[in-house]
Amino acid sequence: MLKSLCPAGLVGLASLALAAPALAAAEGQAPVPLIAIYKAIHAHPELSHFEEQTSAVLAGELRAAGYAVTDHIGVYSDGSRAFGVVGILKNGPGPTLLIRADMDALPIVEETGLPYASHLTAKTRSGQEVGVMHACGHDVHTTVLIGVARALAAGRSRWHGTLMLVGQPSEETVDGARAMLADHLYERFGRPDMVVGLHDSNAWPAGKVGLAIGPAQAGVTSVDVTIRGIGSHGAAPQMGKDPVVLSALFITQLQTIVSREEDPQDPAIVTVGSIHGGTKRNIIPDQVRLELTTRAFSDHGRQVILDGIRQMAQGVAISAGLPPDRAPIVTVVDAESAPPLYNDPVLSARVRAALIGALGQGNVIDAKPVTPSEDVGNFGLDGHQIPVTYYWLGAMNPEKFQAAASAGRQLPGPHNSRFEPDPEPTLAAGVRSMTAVAETLLQ
Repeated sequence: MLKSLCPAGLVGLASLALAAPALAAAEGQAPVPLIAIYKAIHAHPELSHFEEQTSAVLAGELRAAGYAVTDHIGVYSDGSRAFGVVGILKNGPGPTLLIRADMDALPIVEETGLPYASHLTAKTRSGQEVGVMHACGHDVHTTVLIGVARALAAGRSRWHGTLMLVGQPSEETVDGARAMLADHLYERFGRPDMVVGLHDSNAWPAGKVGLAIGPAQAGVTSVDVTIRGIGSHGAAPQMGKDPVVLSALFITQLQTIVSREEDPQDPAIVTVGSIHGGTKRNIIPDQVRLELTTRAFSDHGRQVILDGIRQMAQGVAISAGLPPDRAPIVTVVDAESAPPLYNDPVLSARVRAALIGALGQGNVIDAKPVTPSEDVGNFGLDGHQIPVTYYWLGAMNPEKFQAAASAGRQLPGPHNSRFEPDPEPTLAAGVRSMTAVAETLLQ
């Protein structure tokens, strides 16, 4: 999977996974510093479905901290195994708290210029050669989870109950949480009473956190649409039905779903992110394939969008006079979809109090709902059976953040090739805040 060598002087990811925890346990050495773990993970990112070494690092560190660890948890829809990790620490009677961190990286060429920047390339599941980067901060999340694991194991006198620490694969393809649940996560390890997690952000400097109560992030639904036509020579368009033109009409009409079909007080988005059709400039093809994502904060909004996509696809086919056997094909890709993230108000109030206690009132921001999507809500099960709260962790260098704000601009954020968390203060605030949250919820 990984094709480049470790940058000079940096501890390799594989050596961390295989050697460091064993050495610490055997020789009584101090644990590997979090900053070293972070930089090693950052320099050696792994794409969704391929987080083998990252999960091994997490599993090894949890074992070294005294957790009962099981790895290779998860089954994808195609039957392949996932690299999920679960660490369990029981500390007397009390509730069970699931703390989740995701581990995968993105197919992006890193352009930060950092000394520990990723220079790796890898092949995607489709065989495409891509650069790989932790452009969404999952290296922060994994490292924070290790720090929290250490702190809670060392401070057992301050909490009671059961910790379930989850290293989740494949968040970027929004099928990792689903894969772990499909592998009987709760049947094997117990059903938690509550779920918490965090995500780093360029919206605030390191040391500050943000929390939205209630609707927090939109749900995402992936949809494949095949607009079919009748192929012909480009010089004789009257002999066929051009799916390229029909796709253009369809894409234009899609924009009216949000503006004319959906309640403007219930935000929604429809995005056509990929179009594939045709082989040569003078051939009218038989079909065009489109890949869409839709986002909504409610089940009603999601259904309005899906109904609109189906009706509009059918409408352009009918208007072109296509026969029924050439009707469009609309497929909802459940494996690449996730529900809206809803921060349970009661649990969120407790989390907010813990954050204020750990970081101070002025460092806890009331965040607004955002439209990027997350699959952490799957751990709450359908109908919000298990309360979930997910908060934002400021990750920007404070001086750079202030300079950018003064200039009226924002520093590069997630999914950007120049996304650059300030690791030491970010990790410190992440560990401090999540440890306080866990101790508060397990009192």
